[in-house]
Amino acid sequence: MKIKFILFIFALTWFALLVRVFLLSVESNTYYEKLSYDNTIKTEQIPPVRGEILDINNKPIAINELGFKIQLAPHLGLKKNNYIFKEEIDTLLRFLPNLDREKIIKNYKKADSYYNHNFIDIVEFVSYEDIMPIYSILNLRDMINIVSSPKRFYPYSEVAAHSIGYVSRANKSDIKDDKLQELIGYTGKSGIEKYYNTYLQGEAGKREIKVNANNQEIEELSSEAAIENRKLTLNIDIELQKYISSLFVKKSGAVIVMGVDGAILSAGSFPEYNLNTFVAGITYEDWDRLSNSLEKPFTNKLIHGLYPPGSVIKTGLGLLYISAPEIGPNWSVHCTASLPLGKRVFRCWKKDGHGSTSITKAIRESCDDYFYKGSIQLGIKKMSDGLIRYGLGRKTGVDLPNEFVGTVPSREWKRNKYNKPWYIGETVNTSIGQGDFLTTPMQMAQFTALMATSRLPRPQFAKKIGEEEIRPEFEEVLNEDELKKLPIIQKAMYEVCNYPSGTATSYLSSKVKIAGKTGTAQVIGILQDIKERELEHEMEYYTRSHAWFTTYGPYDNPQYVVLVMVEHGGHGGAAAGKIVSDIYNKLLEMEYIKK
Repeated sequence: MKIKFILFIFALTWFALLVRVFLLSVESNTYYEKLSYDNTIKTEQIPPVRGEILDINNKPIAINELGFKIQLAPHLGLKKNNYIFKEEIDTLLRFLPNLDREKIIKNYKKADSYYNHNFIDIVEFVSYEDIMPIYSILNLRDMINIVSSPKRFYPYSEVAAHSIGYVSRANKSDIKDDKLQELIGYTGKSGIEKYYNTYLQGEAGKREIKVNANNQEIEELSSEAAIENRKLTLNIDIELQKYISSLFVKKSGAVIVMGVDGAILSAGSFPEYNLNTFVAGITYEDWDRLSNSLEKPFTNKLIHGLYPPGSVIKTGLGLLYISAPEIGPNWSVHCTASLPLGKRVFRCWKKDGHGSTSITKAIRESCDDYFYKGSIQLGIKKMSDGLIRYGLGRKTGVDLPNEFVGTVPSREWKRNKYNKPWYIGETVNTSIGQGDFLTTPMQMAQFTALMATSRLPRPQFAKKIGEEEIRPEFEEVLNEDELKKLPIIQKAMYEVCNYPSGTATSYLSSKVKIAGKTGTAQVIGILQDIKERELEHEMEYYTRSHAWFTTYGPYDNPQYVVLVMVEHGGHGGAAAGKIVSDIYNKLLEMEYIKK
């Protein structure tokens, strides 16, 4: 019995051993085969080269400057007194004395660990001219790796800075949203660079290589090229943009030159800033100086600047008035320069009043009293609903990131925001583009295109994505009655710029017949007991009104919208008339407009 028991234990032991050998040699073969493969085969991603941005004439306005980054082998800094680590850094500094030793050491130590077996980036960018004379010397050193690494460069520096935007180092949030940015290291941070970032950055390539135990490459097994160099062509003419920038020296505000189909030929937010300072990283001193400036150079005023529209809104409101049965095209008022309403008196800008005033005169001479009284007839609901339909208080759809919507005041808006009732005085204030009314220059350019053509276009910077042309997009927002009455508004806008009493006529020298509307948007209230209003040029700079002048031309064949908004510029015609004239004359000279 004992012998049988011993034989049973012996057989059971051998059976267990055989099962274990079977599992190790057969069943686990796939697992260990993969483990072995992973230990010898390494997959590397190939970073794509960012696509260039071109203007309408194929002039590059965002390119890649050829250069290299320098890498150092891992684990050199983990041992104390590692002479190899010091020797390699000394070698680099001998050939490239402008490098920062402390920064190199900091970059290396931040990424070095026992778990990292890849070469570590220690110098982000060295220009082609600097590296080529020493490339062969450095490349012979086993511990140093020289890798191609282009850097974004903006040839026109600050011109169209807010529209083009810039590329800068990707942060943790960027990498979380797009893993490719961890490989590339940079991403679009603002403007067109950000809006079209996914397209411009391309797609990573891939290569499989065989490595030895020391992580050294032995053989390339396969390679898949990156999808890169995707070009983006804009409607912007950079030469026109440069010219417009020269007109806005020492001024703050915004300029938009847009085809009536929405194609943006030029768009500037002023003051501008040098885009190239952000690529490698801006200094704390420069950041503080720019971010604390009262002119707000970092704000893209085209889509993030919120301003009271002032009298430029009168064209759209005028169209609503004359198309409404409560008012109609033949309605007129007698302007006496003041409208008593409750405890307030709403004054017209003209001290002696405009006398008998119809819609054409009201727009031509910017009579406030006409719009005050019309707003009481029409009511805030129809006013706000109509203006939103005309494109205000909502996004234009322009291809820039994070566009603001502005505010078209209404009962519902005030109740939702402040939980307070609406007063008729607010209706009157809204009728001249004041109070809580806020718009962006881009909205007003789109709004002007609507007045010029009866269609609301989507503003568009990009002309072609690769070789694919972008088609204009429009909204048909006017009803049948408004379409019939629109020529009345257009004629009034023509008289603003060409009639002797037009608010812009005396400030224009345009060789192109244009139509438009001036606006003077107050930034501070005027006390009721002030009888004589202080002249704009006598006021402190930051208390002066914003000056608007929005136009289209040629009048008889609308092709372009030209909008100028000068912060604290005072009267729209006086501050912006010459700039608008110079731009139309330049469009004529550049043959965008034919005689």
